[in-house]
Amino acid sequence: MLIKMLSQIFNTDSNRKLKYMQKIVDKINEMESNFQKMSDVVLKKQTEKFKILLNKGYRLDDLLPQAFATVREASKRVFGMRHFDVQILGGIVLNKRCIAEMRTGEGKTLTATLPSYLHALKGKGVHIVTMNDYLAERDAKKNKPLFNFLGLTVGINISGMSIVLKRKSYLSDITYGTNNEYGFDYLRDNMVFNSSDKVQRSLYYALIDEVDSILIDEARTPLIISGPSEDNSIVYMKINSIISQFILQDTTDINNISGNGDYYIDRKQKQVFFTEKGLIKIENLLVHYKIINDSNSLYSVNNIALMNHFIVALRANILFHKDVDYIVKDRKVLLIDEHTGRIMYGRRLSDGLHQAIEAKEGVDINNENQTLASITFQNYFRLYKKISGMTGTAITESFEFRSIYNLDTIVIPTNCPMVRKDLSDVVFMTEQEKINSVVNDIKKCVLKKQPILVGTASIEKSEVISKKLTQLNIKHNVLNAKFHEKEAKIISEAGKLGAVTIATNMAGRGTDIVLGGSIDDKVYNNFNVDSNQFHVLKKRWIKKHKTVLSVGGLHVIGTERHESRRIDNQLRGRSGRQGDLGSSRFYLSMEDSLMKMFLSDRILSMIKKFNIKPGTEITHPFITKSIAHAQKKIENYNFDIRRQLLEYDDVINEQRRVIFIERNTIINTIDISSTIKYILKDILNVIIDSYKFNKNFKKNCYLLDLEKHINRDFNVKLVYSRYLFNKDVLYSNKINDLIIKQIRLNYSKKENLIGFDNMRKLERSVMLHTLDLFWQEHLLMMDNLRQGIHLRSYARKDPRQEYKKEAFNLFSSMLAYLKYEVSVILSSLNINKLSKENTTGDSLYNFKNWQQVI
Repeated sequence: MLIKMLSQIFNTDSNRKLKYMQKIVDKINEMESNFQKMSDVVLKKQTEKFKILLNKGYRLDDLLPQAFATVREASKRVFGMRHFDVQILGGIVLNKRCIAEMRTGEGKTLTATLPSYLHALKGKGVHIVTMNDYLAERDAKKNKPLFNFLGLTVGINISGMSIVLKRKSYLSDITYGTNNEYGFDYLRDNMVFNSSDKVQRSLYYALIDEVDSILIDEARTPLIISGPSEDNSIVYMKINSIISQFILQDTTDINNISGNGDYYIDRKQKQVFFTEKGLIKIENLLVHYKIINDSNSLYSVNNIALMNHFIVALRANILFHKDVDYIVKDRKVLLIDEHTGRIMYGRRLSDGLHQAIEAKEGVDINNENQTLASITFQNYFRLYKKISGMTGTAITESFEFRSIYNLDTIVIPTNCPMVRKDLSDVVFMTEQEKINSVVNDIKKCVLKKQPILVGTASIEKSEVISKKLTQLNIKHNVLNAKFHEKEAKIISEAGKLGAVTIATNMAGRGTDIVLGGSIDDKVYNNFNVDSNQFHVLKKRWIKKHKTVLSVGGLHVIGTERHESRRIDNQLRGRSGRQGDLGSSRFYLSMEDSLMKMFLSDRILSMIKKFNIKPGTEITHPFITKSIAHAQKKIENYNFDIRRQLLEYDDVINEQRRVIFIERNTIINTIDISSTIKYILKDILNVIIDSYKFNKNFKKNCYLLDLEKHINRDFNVKLVYSRYLFNKDVLYSNKINDLIIKQIRLNYSKKENLIGFDNMRKLERSVMLHTLDLFWQEHLLMMDNLRQGIHLRSYARKDPRQEYKKEAFNLFSSMLAYLKYEVSVILSSLNINKLSKENTTGDSLYNFKNWQQVI
């Protein structure tokens, strides 16, 4: 209450910014009459005029009022739609590197045209980021006539496109695509061997739709390009068959050997931990099934992987549930996005967990994959020179957006006052009582034909409610991961009179629920139809719209509280669009996972003392506050996890940056011979000095060992024994110069044999493939380091600092070994044999050919 009073007395930072931006809106409105007088030809020429001004040194902010006025006037002529003032305000916020929170139905798609057009004037490419292919194609198709009218090109970037089409899309002024596809294209571009195979330009400006889903919900899921590794399917099946022998511990005391449990569960972290007794049982089982020998220890280096197999098998069986976390379709385990309820095609859990679930479900077990390239969305979008985003729910995560992405969150006022009624939560003792009450609420709404949207947290729950409604002969649509393909059509019809829609965690987000049903596209694109047809279509829709309003608008039912308040707000926000009537209510039970995890025993015991009769509704401000506190607690916990993830990923991200810069330098440089010479000299000096100053060798005897080393690795047969008693050579750099000179001479002979140009191609090929190979091995070592670094905390060391230190050492070692391997490969190549294999052209110097003749 105090905060609310103070915010009314003193303007908040957000309010001050909005007041300043409102002045710009007023300025744009003043220009409107002048732009209305322009012919289409003159209006179209504004784009070229703005580009000329930018070349003269004008800033985007200088051109913003005129550019936005241009887009609004063009929209009126192309779509018959005029941007509301709040949409102009949203566009200004998006230009300021901020997140615009705009309620559902406020027209974010049209708002995005304003900053997109402005930034496209630079000619560097604007990326509009959506959550799925459908939204990318829909929005691109919808806005393309407007951008084309203003002389800009529009591209679409979705999965399955050819490189040629992708490159064309990226060369467009404005490109619509999904977050996954942009990220994967970035990784793929940094794995090519020719710059002509790249599709992306430099990353300039990204406008992210549903920014909270992409930068918050997806932040913990890295994009990974991987390749298959060894087949361990038999191990997964064997361990899955014996995991049922482990017993759940009734205490979290991991040292309680006398107890009857082998493991305990931390549901908050979604982790399982073996007790000491459980670890002893694992060791005994491994010996019994002859997986390890009697003399072997479970904790030996060779058996650490087996320990991981048991952990993932236990997690798969205890913590991951069919039709909640995944579904099984066509003998494949497909993951479900916990936030949207959509199937995540192509996504697999790492560290063997996906294979463990496949073993549990008895489907084909795919090989584990080795990471070839990876990046998180957090670090990918921070590569852009400028980003902004829009969503209906961001303010609860404003601190995270500010601290991680340096993005301010500004709430845009609604065009029409919000009149939706958010009813108090209703709590029941049991799950069954809650479901019965939800069904009764639906029945009441069906009688008066009020449209209903029921939000569930899992496929399982949506099917339970669907079954109940089917038994009552209530017609309804189910929208969950199993019906992903129909989601846009189902959600667009959820506002029809009498419609009943069940949606999993607000799948279908990005599609408006319009009361009376979706408006025909012809209503918006009225320039394609005659005026009579337009009026008939619009009159028909207005009648339907008013009928739905007369029964109370859309009623939203939540079947449980989500871990995040933001997800609950997303569900509620589907009702009350553009000042429409609507209502919402959440139904909870003491058996809900959130209540069981975070509602204290004191509250539960207090409720039980009242001897509440079955079916009685429980409403108390104390319970409501406890639920809100629990949600905030989880949000803070999840934020800490994402922040820690970023701290760890920042380490590998800096190394990735170094590798990708080096890789691009090699690709874009025709002649890297000077780099090769430097590497060769550097490595040889290190090798020679390591022998020269090694105290373990008797005086002067190092030369004989050095001779063997150089002859073996660099294929240079020289006799150094004549220098054994020449101190002038031995105790100076002359021996280094002699060896380097001879190896360079040998290298020059190879170059003369195959030609200057071919030698340069060979050097680039060897350098790139070796770099990729070493980087992939380094990523594997970093994954292993990450998994075990927490053990350093037992030695009272900070795991994050230890990770940074070890990562630096690993990276330094990798670079040193990389130089050595490149030097050895190029020096050891048998050019005569290579020439005999093929003497016709470039294919002679590809990876397979030179690898075979080392």
